[in-house]
Amino acid sequence: MSFVAGLVIGLVVGLALIVAFVRSENARSKQRSDLAATVTSLARMTVEDSRKLLSPEYYPSWVVFSQRQKLTWLNVQLEKIWPYVNEAASELIKANVEPVLEQYRPVILASLTFSKFTLGTVAPQFTGVSIIEDGSEGITMELEMQWDGNPNIVLDIKTYLGVGLPVQVKNIGFTGVFRLIFRPLVDEIPCFGAVCFSLRHKTKLDFTLKVVGGDISTIPGLSDAIESTIRDAVEDSITWPVRKVIPIIPGDYSDLELKPVGKLEVKLVQAKELTNKDIIGKSDPYAILYVRPLRDRMKKSRTINNQLSPVWNEHFEFVIEDLATQHLTVKIYDDEGLQAAELIGAAQVQLSELQPGKVKDVWLKLVKDLEIQRDTKNRGEVHLELLYCPNGMQSGLINPFAQKYSMTSLEKVFKNGADGGNNMNGNGGEGNNGRDVIVRGVLSVTIISAEDLAPADLMGKADPYVVLTMKKTESKNKTRVVNECLNPVWNQTFDFVVEDGLHDMLTLEVWDHDTFGKDYMGRCILTLTRVLMEGEYKDCFPLDGAKSGKLNVNLKWTPQPIYRM
Repeated sequence: MSFVAGLVIGLVVGLALIVAFVRSENARSKQRSDLAATVTSLARMTVEDSRKLLSPEYYPSWVVFSQRQKLTWLNVQLEKIWPYVNEAASELIKANVEPVLEQYRPVILASLTFSKFTLGTVAPQFTGVSIIEDGSEGITMELEMQWDGNPNIVLDIKTYLGVGLPVQVKNIGFTGVFRLIFRPLVDEIPCFGAVCFSLRHKTKLDFTLKVVGGDISTIPGLSDAIESTIRDAVEDSITWPVRKVIPIIPGDYSDLELKPVGKLEVKLVQAKELTNKDIIGKSDPYAILYVRPLRDRMKKSRTINNQLSPVWNEHFEFVIEDLATQHLTVKIYDDEGLQAAELIGAAQVQLSELQPGKVKDVWLKLVKDLEIQRDTKNRGEVHLELLYCPNGMQSGLINPFAQKYSMTSLEKVFKNGADGGNNMNGNGGEGNNGRDVIVRGVLSVTIISAEDLAPADLMGKADPYVVLTMKKTESKNKTRVVNECLNPVWNQTFDFVVEDGLHDMLTLEVWDHDTFGKDYMGRCILTLTRVLMEGEYKDCFPLDGAKSGKLNVNLKWTPQPIYRM
């Protein structure tokens, strides 16, 4: 009996082993087939297919952008001729950068020059090249470059006390993109008349400063002042849109030089929902605006204390040299008094998106880092009005900040008195030219209706009305109350006499009327720039500070003639 039982058990176990082995072999065979299919698919995969699998930062630029090619051959040849390039380039860079260093020399120094300047023995590495198709009559090429060099750069610094300090610039690390422009194309060898070169994009520029035989930290503020001067010199001497023109064939190449092409009028209106950087109280925000990050071209707004939704209503003006590639940068800081200001957030807008002579009203989301656009934290938004006015505008385009009539001296006195004598700008001379312009007229505001207001009563309804306020004169009007309605219709028109249309603001606040009080339901803040430009317009404005809701408003401007004897 035991023999039979053992035989049965053995057969069952044997069959189980055979079945398990067969299944294992089938699974391995399927895995090999799947792997072969995957390898075949990878072999057939194009660059476009790979972009769908992985984000661009996992690939070198010459893979992500098909028009960009590697330059291994150029790097090999550059290493051979680098000693000669070093000697020639060192003299050229020194001659071009030294005057700019003197221009941005800190006030605490009497002189700032190079005593030694060589680029060292390590050649830069070009990691990619691309041809830019911009529609111009010429060839535009961009070269990606990385350089971790060992240069011998010594700055000769002299103070007003007669003390000389040799400061060495060490550990330079640079990553960026250089742009070369070959233009115009001619029928003579080498087939182009001149070469323009510029630093198109600076990804990284790191360096350290060391006093030869000493410690630079013993002089407070000196290291930061010199570092800021060097960065400003690089920005002003070679960073795009600045370009250096090297004639190859004799001729007039003035059209290739850097020239202003227009002006950008910027109105910093307000911000909302800013991140609070203070432990006690709220942040004290102010804004820094610039197109080119140079000290004399950066504009600063006034500081508004203890406010996370500040209203500035300040106007700034910027010179534009290249509309296609330049952008406006806005950075919001929390003023910390004697301590360094803390960044709340930053935003950018491409100037190529602007239509000449048309006001663009934008809300920009603030991010922590403009280079890394992966910030999901809500840092607030900033509200701007932008108007680009090209040089030599056609008669159909009007810049309201360049009116024929400006304020008289007496009017300026009255205006300064009305502003409390506070002419704080801190923005440089060119930033507030528009403040000397006065535009008078009558603003007619028609409150048409509201849509999708948030309920304010226990019954899920509201009794809304709108309060209209002009900021400068503080004149007010209000609509009638519409009972138990979340989509009220008013169709009421109000007229305001405006003495300074360019710098006044209209605030529209929606309230819920109650027997023993009122509840706030949201607001809209409108500048008058657009109605000054267009004469009349109708638009729908979302309510700030509300869960939902929009206001339908019509604005009309009737200018008041100014007669001068």
